[in-house]
Amino acid sequence: MEENVSTLDRVVRAVVAILIIVLYLKGWIKGLAGLLLVVSGALLSSVLSGYCPLYEQLGISTRE
Repeated sequence: MEENVSTLDRVVRAVVAILIIVLYLKGWIKGLAGLLLVVSGALLSSVLSGYCPLYEQLGISTRE
């Protein structure tokens, strides 16, 4: 797996994922929270690995 996620993209994904988790823990997100937590997990996974399978399927790379 070749990295296809830039540093800026990783930072944005990390902020969004952490925000979703915090909002869930504070009780401000209810209902579809389970789905949002899965999405935040996927975002954190791509942050740590630098690889996004969806980007690969779409032929996108934000990496310089």
